[in-house]
Amino acid sequence: MNGALAWLKAQGLAIPEGAEAIETGIVVVLIVAALAIGLFTGRRLGPRAGELWTRHLGHHAEAFGGRVAAIVRHGVAAILLAILLASGTWPPLATALIGFFFGAAIARMTVEVLRGLGIPRWMAWPVAFILFAATLSYAVGGLAPIKAKLSGIGLPIGAKFFSFYALIVALLTIVCLFAGIRLANRLIGHAILRTTGFDPTQKLLTQKLAAIAVVIIAFFVGIDLLDIDLTTFAVFSGALGLAIGFGLQKTVGNLIAGIILLLDRSIKPGDVIVVGEKEVGWVNKIGVRAVSVLTRDGKEHLIPNEDLMTKAVENWSYTDRNVRVRVPVTVAYDCDLKLAQELMLRAAAESPRVLDDPKSNVWLTEFGENGVKHDVLVWINDPQSGVGNVRSDVLNRLWVLFKDHGIRTPYPQREVRIVGEQNDD
Repeated sequence: MNGALAWLKAQGLAIPEGAEAIETGIVVVLIVAALAIGLFTGRRLGPRAGELWTRHLGHHAEAFGGRVAAIVRHGVAAILLAILLASGTWPPLATALIGFFFGAAIARMTVEVLRGLGIPRWMAWPVAFILFAATLSYAVGGLAPIKAKLSGIGLPIGAKFFSFYALIVALLTIVCLFAGIRLANRLIGHAILRTTGFDPTQKLLTQKLAAIAVVIIAFFVGIDLLDIDLTTFAVFSGALGLAIGFGLQKTVGNLIAGIILLLDRSIKPGDVIVVGEKEVGWVNKIGVRAVSVLTRDGKEHLIPNEDLMTKAVENWSYTDRNVRVRVPVTVAYDCDLKLAQELMLRAAAESPRVLDDPKSNVWLTEFGENGVKHDVLVWINDPQSGVGNVRSDVLNRLWVLFKDHGIRTPYPQREVRIVGEQNDD
């Protein structure tokens, strides 16, 4: 016990006596009150604030909404402790206690904010620890000596000296900018989605351009905060140009092609296009590198943006979502052809996905080997729901109608003649 007291005295944190003991006791009570108010506020107002945040930001607040209560709790406690710290000159031990709990509240709030913005734990917790140490050091008046010590520890590289303090500042700046980019993208993305003057393609393009603008702004802000000379990027920019010229041609080409696709709206989310030669799918997402196309079989094709720019693409919904579907039907030669064609039109009209306008039609295409071939031409306006199921529905209805009216569908027939060998005898 005596050793501990001696260590506290050496640190200037000796056990207070008399008036200092009373002040220290008052500070302890105020610290407990601040923590209790923070806890009460977090429990009472936190869930409401979380619901409000989630309601206004929708899916952009999935991870953040559940952490609002904890952020409110620790944030309120940190504000009250900061006011307590600045409200007077307290005894050294009392000041250290305020600084400890103030730093702990700042650290916990920082972790909740960063984790809510998708920052991984291995980045969030070191930042929180640095802020805790800095807050505690500031409270006890020891931040300047620590800064001087850390500034003297480092590694000389060329003509410059990189100190440990500069590394910590760079780490904090990068993480804060990264979190700011995440938050700005969520807020801007939600604001763009709520606008009514843009169609889905324009909203997607605006989101991507806004995200690029946020990154550029954050880059220059980071350079200014870290006091980096832009001339140091001359060599880097040259190397980047060579990398783009030789190794990143496809990547940059796909990025630019994706922006062009969004600008001219030749391919947009929701469009129905033909993948490969026959498979039909609809555009699910236009990304930085590739376009995601989802087929009826549940297969997701990732097609490079550049391929959609340079190759012929069959887009079923470019200017009009109406698509004509051909349903081949063959009937026997000895049937009532006019009745059969009327039944084909009836089957098409009774199919729920077939449109009344444009009207369905029946074409006689060929006098085939086994029967009379027709094409039933029907129109649909929802090709993303599939085409084969429309053919199936029309043919199923037509099969019942043919059975009810005695219309036969032919099947292949072959006449085989056996010629015997002639006997010379």
